[in-house]
Amino acid sequence: MIITQDDRMMGSAHLSEDESRVVIIDQTQLPNRTVTLELGTAQEIYDAIKVLAVRGAPAIGICAGYGMYVLARQKAELPMADFQESMHKDGEYLISSRPTAVNLSWAVKRMLALLDANTEKTVPEVVELLHDECIAIHNEDIEMCYRISEYGLSLVKDGDGILTHCNAGPLATSKYGTAIGPMLLGKERGINFHVFSDETRPLLQGARLTSYELEKAGVDVTLICDNMASLVMKNGWVQACFVGCDRIAANGDFANKIGTSGVAILAKHYGIPFYTLGPTSTIDMNCPTGADIKIEQRDPEEIKNMWYKEPMALPEVKCYNPAFDVTDHELLTAIVTDRGIVYPPFDVNLKKLFE
Repeated sequence: MIITQDDRMMGSAHLSEDESRVVIIDQTQLPNRTVTLELGTAQEIYDAIKVLAVRGAPAIGICAGYGMYVLARQKAELPMADFQESMHKDGEYLISSRPTAVNLSWAVKRMLALLDANTEKTVPEVVELLHDECIAIHNEDIEMCYRISEYGLSLVKDGDGILTHCNAGPLATSKYGTAIGPMLLGKERGINFHVFSDETRPLLQGARLTSYELEKAGVDVTLICDNMASLVMKNGWVQACFVGCDRIAANGDFANKIGTSGVAILAKHYGIPFYTLGPTSTIDMNCPTGADIKIEQRDPEEIKNMWYKEPMALPEVKCYNPAFDVTDHELLTAIVTDRGIVYPPFDVNLKKLFE
């Protein structure tokens, strides 16, 4: 697969023309405004990840890889020991912005491992290696998304109804995406699906981003409130559920946007296949089960205030606002990865991906 700069610019993040900044689309402004941000400091990169200007596990990893290179460029005059110490400090800081998405720590640690393995070189030489590595991270994600989309497409047929939750398209990854990649690739090949996109409360990624991406691509999409999924399934309009993932544990439990586990429970009740789609970098074999996944707690005020002119609850009303939930592997039909489709028993078959 030949990957061009145009391919990289279609996704979530890329380098500015002079390579001094990371350029992202501010996802908090979609769908009404398309605003780009240029990130040149550790604080700006941290904030963009924290406030969800860039979001989606693979997208965060791509942004972090580029971010580490941009920060390295700024330290090119330092002695190697100081350069190494400063880069590790920046890496730890970026990782702390969103702890649940394993791709963030994976990308940062990959960049730091390359640095640590080449301390006998000059700092400018290491900076150049980091440049090539961050491009490689992005190229690999494009290739992975294409393979995931191919495998996912094999699980559905022309005319099927597919329900998805949250956003796992190009905005959240690179070209094609993961959970909606099969729909976009299918459209290119003349295969048509009807997609039901959960709005995904409280941050509305399904409404603001997934329905936006699908509509722009010409895919037949219907936006539904999260609490309508059961009725849509009961009506027989859904033949498969495709969702993304931010972290997959070694036993197949996985974390995804809050509400995913509820969709899985409904799908089980109605006998609908339920799939999570993600790159192998999302699989954390050092995480035994979903109980070991740290769940990010977000500002409770998002529930009451974020999308409203006036608060939708009294100021004294408490809110609970976890960003993710964990779906039990027993509710999962299969895990679709860039290395193939993994079926139960997941604790056995996930290991085979890495052999």
